[in-house]
Amino acid sequence: MADIPSLETLRTQIERIDEDILDALQRRMALADDVARAKLVTAWPFRDPQREDLLLRKLRGRAAERGLDPHEVERLYRVILDMSVARQQALVTRLDTTPLRVGYLGVEGSYSHLAARQRYGHRPGGVLLTGFDTARQAVGALKQGEQDVLLLPIENTTAGSMNETYDVLAAGDGVITGEVVSQVDHRLLGVKGAKVEDLREVLSHPQALAQCEDFLHTHVPWARAVPGPDTAIAAQMVADRNDPAVAAIASESAAGRFGLVVLASNLQPAGADFTRFVEVARQPTPLAPEVPCKTSLLVVLEHRPGALGQVLQRLTQRGVNLSKLESRPIPGAPWKYRFYLDVEGHSASAAVTAALEDLRPLTSSLRVLGTYPRAEPVDG
Repeated sequence: MADIPSLETLRTQIERIDEDILDALQRRMALADDVARAKLVTAWPFRDPQREDLLLRKLRGRAAERGLDPHEVERLYRVILDMSVARQQALVTRLDTTPLRVGYLGVEGSYSHLAARQRYGHRPGGVLLTGFDTARQAVGALKQGEQDVLLLPIENTTAGSMNETYDVLAAGDGVITGEVVSQVDHRLLGVKGAKVEDLREVLSHPQALAQCEDFLHTHVPWARAVPGPDTAIAAQMVADRNDPAVAAIASESAAGRFGLVVLASNLQPAGADFTRFVEVARQPTPLAPEVPCKTSLLVVLEHRPGALGQVLQRLTQRGVNLSKLESRPIPGAPWKYRFYLDVEGHSASAAVTAALEDLRPLTSSLRVLGTYPRAEPVDG
């Protein structure tokens, strides 16, 4: 039997390994500072549960390969991840300039995240992004002062309006201060080795499935469309299931993030699919007089024949162009509706001010949701 080193020798070796572990942890935390700075500059979220789950899944596999308990290794790394995020957040408090806190819907790699990066990336002072599951959760964080602004999807040129955003705007917990119009460029994503002809399920957000309905009907009519909460989450589910018969409709960014391959592109008519996002803040933002702008209104009409027609007529008489009209049911009031109107011009301009005064006798409620710079479509 080989000689066993003394207990003191073994303890010395363990202490040396502990020193190595602490040195590695110190280097990891130093990298966390650099990661925080990079995220602030390029508009990436500090914490993304889906990305963390992906990392932990890989670590569990590597632990098992080394004969270590995967669950204990995961528990250890969850503590390390918490330390890393805390370190990044502490760095933010030490900065001379406070980064803008921006909430969006979905996870890293979702279209809302990409639109937020498009609008706020490389902003002086940095940007701290946070993803939310629903618009109501995001507005709640804004109301509590945990976010400075939100970027919420409100309509798509193919699939129509995002009703939840309209409904949270009606609650009155924020005002619209801007808009972004971003082109949607869907991809059909699958695991390596998957083939379109072998697909049996296609996962995505209901809006994305609606936007790609013609493609699905033409190219994979045998596949079942399965709606989910987010396009990027659908991509993650495909990666998790690792089933060549399952695909997702999501962005190319999501493909890179979850290790998927692009099975098909051009899922919508070229240049025909755009999503409009609205920026929502607690207070309005001043606008220079020369900025082309838009004003959003929330109107509840008096219950009488022809009231909506009179509203449209009076806007026309004042020379105010109506660019959007949307109706939504009023909760708790069956068969009664409130109307969302977008008109061109500033709410304080002479034409829009006069039009609003003309409209008030026709309404039981009229509220300005915000005046903001008018956006033009931008390739996503």
